[in-house]
Amino acid sequence: MSAPEGPAVSLRAVRKVYGTGSAEVAALRSVDADFGRGTFTAVMGPSGSGKSTLLQIAAGLDRPTAGEVLLAGHDLAKLSETKLTLLRRDRIGFVFQAFNLLPSLTAELNVGLPLRLAGRKPKRKAVLEALGAVGLADRAGHRPAQLSGGQQQRVAIARALIARPEVVFADEPTGALDSASGRQVLGILRDLVDRERLTVIMVTHDPLAASFSDRVVFLADGQVTGELTEPTAEAVAARMTRLEAPS
Repeated sequence: MSAPEGPAVSLRAVRKVYGTGSAEVAALRSVDADFGRGTFTAVMGPSGSGKSTLLQIAAGLDRPTAGEVLLAGHDLAKLSETKLTLLRRDRIGFVFQAFNLLPSLTAELNVGLPLRLAGRKPKRKAVLEALGAVGLADRAGHRPAQLSGGQQQRVAIARALIARPEVVFADEPTGALDSASGRQVLGILRDLVDRERLTVIMVTHDPLAASFSDRVVFLADGQVTGELTEPTAEAVAARMTRLEAPS
């Protein structure tokens, strides 16, 4: 079966406002953005630019004040909480800065946990394949305390892959790692995009991390201010310096 046409995720005139009256803050201001299937996109911007809000809304973790968020053919803003929960469970994977692994469980059990929580028994073969995809098939029986930070994040990626999601959202996935471990994690995400046609949308503050992506989308003051394709760390850093400079 061929993949559906069109972007994996689309935002149309998305606005997000927190507070009311004099305390109202617009985190996103009429944002339009498309994220292509089988691509790796980094989202960057100065502190307070709205990049984390964009990620949360695109992933269905928060609802927009106005606008459309389309994922897998569904407008997330129109789904009930139950349907939204099911879509997140079945179509979306998440990788966060904190690994969020249960310390009492082995890598194998941590990876299979999302399926168990959904009332489905994980197949051991599928769990080991997910661990194999991140180079940790030989660490299936290890608990988090027996793994390095980079290995724990790779287990978290395997956990995100177990339901075979259409999109993986990564929020500062290398923020808690040293540079060597961070590069390894980014290389795995890059390989999954190239080999498995996975769609990855990553928020990062690190120009080197962004250089692993196909495209960088820049935000400032809740608006998309531009993008960079085939990014290099140097080009990303230069763009960020301009965005962060006082106006």
